[in-house]
Amino acid sequence: MTEAVRYETADGIAVVTINRPEKLNAINTDVEEGLYDAWNRFNQGPEAVAILTGEGPRAFTAGADLRDPPQLWRVIPGVGVEVEKPIIAAVNGWCIGGGIVLAAFCDLCVASENAQFSYPEAKVGVTGGIISSLAARIPHKAVMELLLVGDDWSAARAREAFLVNEVVPPGELMTAARLMADKVGAMAPLVVRTLKRHVGRILPKGPSELAGMARRELEVVARSEDRAEGIAAFKEKRKPVFRGR
Repeated sequence: MTEAVRYETADGIAVVTINRPEKLNAINTDVEEGLYDAWNRFNQGPEAVAILTGEGPRAFTAGADLRDPPQLWRVIPGVGVEVEKPIIAAVNGWCIGGGIVLAAFCDLCVASENAQFSYPEAKVGVTGGIISSLAARIPHKAVMELLLVGDDWSAARAREAFLVNEVVPPGELMTAARLMADKVGAMAPLVVRTLKRHVGRILPKGPSELAGMARRELEVVARSEDRAEGIAAFKEKRKPVFRGR
């Protein structure tokens, strides 16, 4: 885990915090590795639910850091890592670009009244395309308004569009997120995971999301012991001994 992402646990809840407040919690390669590790740790740990937030009041995250651009697909739960347990986004301040993707791919979202949602890719002439999967999560016309008109959304507008579940005063954000996490964590774990999987199968997947999922699976093969063994066996002209790892 890098210092750019903090992972804390208490009372069956994992709190994952993007920790670059001086850069509006922009996602660089350190944050990429930190979030990737955090989702894997959450999968393997005993915590029933996770809260994802940004350090400080100014921003949830400003999206990809163009000075040190990440592979954004790797940090998105369900794309870079198949996360089996629920995640709640706690959005404070600015939520820009890839930050909206992160919030949308969480299962639930609480936002402070000062939250602002902005998707500027069409304004700057660049896109990774994964935002298209937002159309499977909120109404189509709302998605196109956010992506093509380019106006910032308030927390209230995001709730109207069903991107946000609850809007609270800024000082109550984490309290509200923890309350929601407590309610989710009190449910039957097998049922919660089953329902999350089933809903994930129902949701349509955009081209960039599918590409990211394919890369995730191929990376497992590329980093596997079996791959190294197969190459070594070829060079040594012997039969490989594969172990499925």
